[in-house]
Amino acid sequence: MSPSILMIIISSLATGTIITMTSHHWLMAWVGLEMNTLAIIPIISTTHSPRSTEAATKYFLTQAAASAMILFSSMTNAWQTGTWDIINLTYEPAHILLTLALAMKLGLAPMHFWLPEVLQGSTLTTALIITTWQKLAPMSLIYMTLNNLSTTTLILLGLLSSIIGGWGGLNQTQTRKIMAFSSIAHLGWMITISSIMPNIMVLNLTIYLIMTIALFYSLILSKSKTIQDTTATWTLSPALTAMMMTLLLSLGGLPPLTGFMPKWLILEELVAQNLTPAATAMAMSALLSLFFYLRLTYTTTLTLSPNTTQTKLKWRFKPNHTTLLMGASSTISIFLLPMTPLMLL
Repeated sequence: MSPSILMIIISSLATGTIITMTSHHWLMAWVGLEMNTLAIIPIISTTHSPRSTEAATKYFLTQAAASAMILFSSMTNAWQTGTWDIINLTYEPAHILLTLALAMKLGLAPMHFWLPEVLQGSTLTTALIITTWQKLAPMSLIYMTLNNLSTTTLILLGLLSSIIGGWGGLNQTQTRKIMAFSSIAHLGWMITISSIMPNIMVLNLTIYLIMTIALFYSLILSKSKTIQDTTATWTLSPALTAMMMTLLLSLGGLPPLTGFMPKWLILEELVAQNLTPAATAMAMSALLSLFFYLRLTYTTTLTLSPNTTQTKLKWRFKPNHTTLLMGASSTISIFLLPMTPLMLL
């Protein structure tokens, strides 16, 4: 893809999300979502393989259906109440439609089937965009309409997503599919807490974005597309191997690392709201996710790939990727837990 076309596409992608996040009118929010979807389609299908074409088609169909549902819910609300304001979504059928549409946009269970397939058909860089930037617009719409959405529905969607996100990832060998199920599970945690404590949802989203960026960067640098590929990471860079291990444990939510912070705060808040069964189910689902993170950790750091070569390290050429963003996001993903009281202000 030529740099000028890439620049136009990336700026359209950014503009679409920003329009949705800053709009007060439902039609403008819808326009932003459509811009966003149409901009990422060429990015997904750049590799020109049947897998990428299939991924782009699946992405387009699900996102177009979700956008149509958002438009339909806002139209029925405007029909009943006479207002197009995003905040004034008071008609009940409109809430239900909007919740389902946003769940489909984000890839929450049970509307999650497209996400692993789309990520598997795209490159690691595109998968990074889909699991991070593409979540911002729907999450901002959820944040703006929280007062009118059904708490019970959101908690049920969140519980189902965290369980399916953990369960679905158990049998995967492809790193992109593992990251897709990881994304579903993390979004489940965010949606569960969204209607109870929106500021914890925003904190969780921020930490999830930083951790995902760091891990995807590590996978891009080490060209790890399957679990088997991660066994050869140590020949590329032992430091990167150690960093990947810690990042995976942080994504799993183990205590001394940043990833523990949102899980701890969410479980604490759920128990405070007398939702102990939900908190227990969430904690158990976190164990499912932790299993496949630990499996990746094990292959990355504790197993050696069968090597015919006698050398310990690969030939090192000038790196093609800048590692500044990875360094910054990795550091935040590991050492942020002591800052928890500061985050809650």
